Amino acid sequence: MQVQGRTPNVWHARNAVSHNVLNEGETRLFDELGYHFPVRVFDEAQIAGYRARLEEIERRTGGPLSGQMRNKPHLLFTWADEIVRHPRILDAVEDVLGPDLFVWSASFFTKEASDPAFVSWHQDSTYWGLSEPDVVTAWVAFSDSMPENGCMRVMPGTHTLDQLPHADTFAANNLLTRGQEVQVDVDPAHAVDVVLQPGEMSLHHVRLVHGSEPNRSTRRRIGFAIRYVPTYVKQMSGHRDSAMLVRGVDRFGNFDPEPRPQVDMGENERAVHKRITEDAITILYRGTGNRPQS
Repeated sequence: MQVQGRTPNVWHARNAVSHNVLNEGETRLFDELGYHFPVRVFDEAQIAGYRARLEEIERRTGGPLSGQMRNKPHLLFTWADEIVRHPRILDAVEDVLGPDLFVWSASFFTKEASDPAFVSWHQDSTYWGLSEPDVVTAWVAFSDSMPENGCMRVMPGTHTLDQLPHADTFAANNLLTRGQEVQVDVDPAHAVDVVLQPGEMSLHHVRLVHGSEPNRSTRRRIGFAIRYVPTYVKQMSGHRDSAMLVRGVDRFGNFDPEPRPQVDMGENERAVHKRITEDAITILYRGTGNRPQS
């Protein structure tokens, strides 16, 4: 897939009012390409500390976060809440989305050593039901993320395309909700590998075509994907949605407010997380007849 030779449906970071992390040239390249990396967020000791807290939860629960626990973990864990609110991340996102920001969703994407798990070529916007394509994912690397362990791959400039048709595969090893796959030819030769060191992040636009291959290495690959939206965005699926305000002011009331966790995995935190992730499942799986186990 290439975007040359067409008139793009150009998306601009039109709401940005500052250059906190991305300079003017980098913001312009984000507009043109649909992604930016790397951005250093945490030093080695900081990200090692967060990874240790994640892996302690994994030890206590018997394995990598799975089911709905891997989604919206910032409602369950105070350390995940710290990450989604980190000023360095929010400053970078503000550079492209503006000052009033929700965390709409977040998920861990973990591939174990020699793991067949993959992510098919897709656009994030396909089943999210949001009113505007003004959505940015901050993908924070908890481990190194390289071609050999299945780093994210992106197709530059494809965010300027309209919403593309996708097919649901529900493939067993696909990490996406529906195993959705874009129904246009994608030439991997034109893809860019998003190579990150632990503590770095990438930013990508909601319509950017991207995916990742299996982990063929002997080490884990752990990424934390955080989806930010401006407060004017709406849920258009017909279902009420919720989000967590992390910067600025909500002048629109389009989402029910999500509470911050006060303790890790507390009784109230688990009840709130269960209710909210079940609501999210209703939106993401609408029309399929499928509903995953919590």
